[in-house]
Amino acid sequence: MRPDNQSTLSEFILLGLPIRPEQQGVFFSLFLAMYLTTVLGNLLIILLIRLDPHLHTPMYFFLSHLAFTDISFSSVTVPKMLMDMQTRHISIPYKSCISQTYFFIFFADLDSFLITSMAYDRYVAICHPLHYTTIMSQSLCVTLVVMSWAIACACALLHTLLLAQLSFCADPIVPHFFCDLGALLKLSCSDTSLNQLVIFTAGLAAIMLPFLCILISYGRIGFTILQVPSTKGICKALSTCGSHLSVVALYYGAIIGLYFLPPSNNTNDNNIIASVMYTVVTPMLNPFIYSLRNKDMKGALRKLWNKKTHSGI
Repeated sequence: MRPDNQSTLSEFILLGLPIRPEQQGVFFSLFLAMYLTTVLGNLLIILLIRLDPHLHTPMYFFLSHLAFTDISFSSVTVPKMLMDMQTRHISIPYKSCISQTYFFIFFADLDSFLITSMAYDRYVAICHPLHYTTIMSQSLCVTLVVMSWAIACACALLHTLLLAQLSFCADPIVPHFFCDLGALLKLSCSDTSLNQLVIFTAGLAAIMLPFLCILISYGRIGFTILQVPSTKGICKALSTCGSHLSVVALYYGAIIGLYFLPPSNNTNDNNIIASVMYTVVTPMLNPFIYSLRNKDMKGALRKLWNKKTHSGI
């Protein structure tokens, strides 16, 4: 039960992005283009994987779930942000704010677990190619995805239930473009020590541990491919792993900097910029990094295009 003084709170005020009014139109167009690229690019990935039987493998099974997660992750915050930039109606109801926090944490954690599963899949494929089909069985892939959804749901629910117990006595002004958990905790006049403890402990399980597993997987991959005598094979593998690790560094670097490092010199504007990086930029980059540089995906796209062209003649 929330305290009585909490019951009068009906909405929060989102201050939005730290940009000047005359720049609103430019940034609105930019973020709209990035959001549409995220949605259309990831939808294309899902469509190609579903239609092409050659892509019905563990790697693309995980990739299809990641594409859906990226669409959902961006859709939690970006449409509201775009609407606020256009209409200047910057309030959000209390229940909607709590719901946004839940789905934001849920899809952020799910993204983390799926990227980890993909890193493990690549590790098995490169380091244990003869046993790949045996290790990466359909049952294991389904189990990894189901566990990812279940753990992400539990983590998000825990954070949200604890957040709902807090009272907000100060002005309900959130200096952010969405209902960020850290920003909401700063507005509360209740004791948030338990919330902070859960952020740290659950964050270790949902963010830091997967990040460590990814680094170990790609470290083993790097050690293996460096022993391959083919220079062409080494360059190709390093290029692929380097691209994947660049997205991993961008995504985890922003989250770790925001929620796990001491806020010594971090200004609110810097926090917002970091949030934009992993809520808007990273989901947009994933289709390019994981698919458009992939020969199988480009072949599936070419076959789909040729089929549509011939059917239209």
